[in-house]
Amino acid sequence: MFPDLNIPESTIRGWLRGDFKPAVGMGPMSRTEAQLHAENAKLRRRVRVLQTIMCLLLVLVRITGCRLDGERLPDGMAKEQMLQAIGKATKILALVSVLKVIGLSTSRFHGWYRRGKACSLTDRRSCPKKSPNQLTPTEIEGIRQLATSDDFRHMPTSTLSRFAQRTGKVYASASTWLRLIRERGWRRPRTRVHPAKPKVGIRASKPDEIWHIDVTVIP
Repeated sequence: MFPDLNIPESTIRGWLRGDFKPAVGMGPMSRTEAQLHAENAKLRRRVRVLQTIMCLLLVLVRITGCRLDGERLPDGMAKEQMLQAIGKATKILALVSVLKVIGLSTSRFHGWYRRGKACSLTDRRSCPKKSPNQLTPTEIEGIRQLATSDDFRHMPTSTLSRFAQRTGKVYASASTWLRLIRERGWRRPRTRVHPAKPKVGIRASKPDEIWHIDVTVIP
């Protein structure tokens, strides 16, 4: 039957048995178009896989709380890397969508973007000294060691600043000490050892049984 069509014998046997499979008819296309269709189907599958992975990562980030709306990045290099990542992501997604994914507010993003340099982005500034009275990193570290040391826990911060000046360690005002302790989050040790107070005072049953004298020791 119709030998001029050159139908394969296996196809003829399948037709005779009634093994018909659904097919989509389309016009003749070149080899380049077929390759494009195959590549398009492959890319669609890859996009679905990436979307699934992205959804899982977003759920994981939101559950674990790894968002920038309640956390801070004090390091300037970390902020600069985040800005670079946002810049790359905005080539594909809108800026609002990118900031929503990472949980970064628009005001904070523009604040980082205006500063621009990692030295200016750092919360705890490590820039070179720009004025003669600016503290060096070594002096700041000395303040941290004195403020967090157990040996000076009995001293208030103002007294400790004067003690550091008298001993020649750090020359900084008490307000500078308080500002650094507040900004850096240094917790001063407050635990003090006190003797147990007696619940019952001294009691005598007759005169001259107990003699007691009060003394005051002034260091």
